[in-house]
Amino acid sequence: MRLLLHRFPVLFVLAFLFLSAGCNRKVASSGNPIFPGWYADPEAVVFNNTYWVYPTYSAPYEKQVFMDAFSSTDLVNWKKHERIIDTSSIKWARRALWAPAAVKKGNQYFLFFAANDIQNNDEYGGIGVAVSDKPEGPFKDYLGKPLISQFYNGAQPIDQFVFQDKDGSWYIYYGGWRHCNVAKLNDDFTEFVPFEDGTIYREVTPEGYVEGPFMFIKDNKYYFMWSEGGWTGPDYSVAYAISDSPFGPFKREEKILQQDPKIARGAGHHSVIQSPVSKKWYIVYHRRPLTETDGNSRETSIDEMFFDENGKIRPVKITFEGVKKDKIK
Repeated sequence: MRLLLHRFPVLFVLAFLFLSAGCNRKVASSGNPIFPGWYADPEAVVFNNTYWVYPTYSAPYEKQVFMDAFSSTDLVNWKKHERIIDTSSIKWARRALWAPAAVKKGNQYFLFFAANDIQNNDEYGGIGVAVSDKPEGPFKDYLGKPLISQFYNGAQPIDQFVFQDKDGSWYIYYGGWRHCNVAKLNDDFTEFVPFEDGTIYREVTPEGYVEGPFMFIKDNKYYFMWSEGGWTGPDYSVAYAISDSPFGPFKREEKILQQDPKIARGAGHHSVIQSPVSKKWYIVYHRRPLTETDGNSRETSIDEMFFDENGKIRPVKITFEGVKKDKIK
């Protein structure tokens, strides 16, 4: 009896320490990649108090014929929505479905995408538009044909990003082959509104641009971002510019996302979101594990993005940990 009484305080202390450790344990993090599978070119966006990521299914072009989506309310736990769009619903698309851009307009969701990887104006394909009543789809062809099917100003019609300006106007930024165009969409996303000079496609290519344009506004400044280097190489990376106008000029600031030889290679083709609750900024991007050499072996990751006192973006540290929970509700 005396032995048991002697041990009770020890057991009590151990139990207290265990419970305290549980209450004070670190908040769960997303880890990188944020979901399993080969996925690239992630478009992150917030719809209806939910974080969404729309990536490319990263595979050989002949197998890259559908897209999945992923949703989360905390950036840590992700739900997969399979085949939100595929080439059976986009009759003119036959392969290489990639780089989605998702926006909500009214009560509908629009998914802009590139298809067929056309190499000249004689091939059929380019940038298309799909629509759905739900962010998880299914998305159906909106136009029955490409929205942009030709090379203008040398820009391959791929890697589109759709941006709403402060005055409500909608613009599409797009382009591969080291050229980037911007065009103004009409109210129902069926065609374009000419600029004041009568042109439809205005080139806004900054120094170092290769592909993957992205735009956001912070403190009334336009942050224009893009990918540099080769998409299958370790030099794939992201740089940015800041302007007072959505049309530039976009003077390159610096590279802010790139490989870490201890973590992953080829970090690029990204998007940016800001939590509506915590107001933290996050960069969502793809990268290639150190163990992989196949160009299609890309995975989607997320890390926090910071600004200095002058509004410049600090270089992003890519991690295995990812980000902590950031509940949106």
